[in-house]
Amino acid sequence: MGGYMIITLKFTGVQVGSIYGTMGIASLFMPALLGILADRWINAERVLGICHLLGAVMLFWASTITDAKTMYMVMLLNSMVYMPTIALNNAVSYSILKKEGIDVVKVFPPIRVWGTVGFICAMWVIDLGGWTLSPLQLYVSAFSGLVLGFYSFTLPACPPVRETKKRSLLSSFGLDAFVLFKKKRMAVFFIFAMMLGAALQITNTFGGTFLEDFKVSYANSFGVKHSNLLLSVSQVSETLFILTIPFFLKRFGIKRVMIISILAWVFRFGLFGLGNPGDGILLLVLSMIIYGMAFDFFNISGSLFVEKEADRSIMASAQGLFMLMTNGIGAFVGGAFSGWVVDYFTINGIRDWPSIWFSFAGYALLLGLVFPIVFSDKHNSEKTLVSLIS
Repeated sequence: MGGYMIITLKFTGVQVGSIYGTMGIASLFMPALLGILADRWINAERVLGICHLLGAVMLFWASTITDAKTMYMVMLLNSMVYMPTIALNNAVSYSILKKEGIDVVKVFPPIRVWGTVGFICAMWVIDLGGWTLSPLQLYVSAFSGLVLGFYSFTLPACPPVRETKKRSLLSSFGLDAFVLFKKKRMAVFFIFAMMLGAALQITNTFGGTFLEDFKVSYANSFGVKHSNLLLSVSQVSETLFILTIPFFLKRFGIKRVMIISILAWVFRFGLFGLGNPGDGILLLVLSMIIYGMAFDFFNISGSLFVEKEADRSIMASAQGLFMLMTNGIGAFVGGAFSGWVVDYFTINGIRDWPSIWFSFAGYALLLGLVFPIVFSDKHNSEKTLVSLIS
């Protein structure tokens, strides 16, 4: 979408950043609201299905739009029904697995990996179909939304949890999951999840545009001709790193896993700044491989961490809160910040990509220096004590 809007529709970097930022705006309230709906009144799988069906309509509409203002409004509506599906999908999965008495941390990642396989298939279809800069990519998305919507209604029932105690003030206003902020380490975790959400938004928004800009200097290179195939290496990497999450979480704990993720973001951006589709193609491939670690170790691991810390009665709301911080506030900040940085380093229509990516790498490095100091992890303390005794 980023390349389609900048190159085909001639939108500016700020306009594209703001359109991607609609995911952040929608995530400020929609995942939490629909999480509350699923926790209290309507089966979670039904809410999930309705969201996908409405999203399909919005994506089809978006395929007909050529001006930035209308695209912004339509993608905002789409984001309002799409962004909650990520948290709802996790909540539905966790609910079904727990009902079957299955270890969520061990079994969920191998299930979740198929979502990434689907992502790879979508990228390959768009690339090989020659639709990278075409609105036809939105037809593929809309069709997928229809299939997902109807499929959701066939999932095992995930009914709301019946209330057995008097509601607190937070519960009365539908803010149950915010009780997690009372724990210092959870508050710190959510803040850094938000900042890493901004990093994710940066690469989602301008990764494709970055490769498309090499069309003049590296017109015949594989990375330019098939930019989506090159970018899909990131998702292939993601499928591998997802499978390692149970080991890393149980062996090292959430703190060290998050530190690994932050450092991976530094290398992700830094290698983009150094690479190119010609003699620097290996650096780009390494960046794609590292993305799997950068994304999975904070997004998937973070979701599992929240699931462990949250009470069953606020499961969907807690996942909605995690979405609020990462794909809500984080995505909004990341969209605005990245668009400003890209425009700042654009002179006479020429984007200075090394300066752009090194700026983002510096941001990630700062997070990596601060996080170990302010976040405490019981898991690491217990491991250290066992090591000392041994």
